[in-house]
Amino acid sequence: MVKITIGDYPPEYKPEVHGPYDPARYYGKPDTPFGQVKLCDLKSWFGRRNYNPRAIVQAVSRGYWRWQHKYTLVKYPNAVYIIQVVTVAQIIFYAINIGKKLCHRKAKYH
Repeated sequence: MVKITIGDYPPEYKPEVHGPYDPARYYGKPDTPFGQVKLCDLKSWFGRRNYNPRAIVQAVSRGYWRWQHKYTLVKYPNAVYIIQVVTVAQIIFYAINIGKKLCHRKAKYH
């Protein structure tokens, strides 16, 4: 059993092979990308996923770092980052307040 503590590199990472560590990269064995999976192989592809909570947190972290590298940590940033943050905030606040809005809608009673 491999013991990983918070802040350590993943066990698959080897500096002499991979070079500098990139938190947005998966260092495990590469698999077929989801977009290239055929429908008949979909069940086996999902069966090869790791559903351990630590693996899920690592996948979310890699996605966050990929988003950071693409939109916020660029040399010439633009308004896309701000638009995405505002849009997500609007969706969250709409979902929070939808119960209040449903009570105040106008309806015809027949």
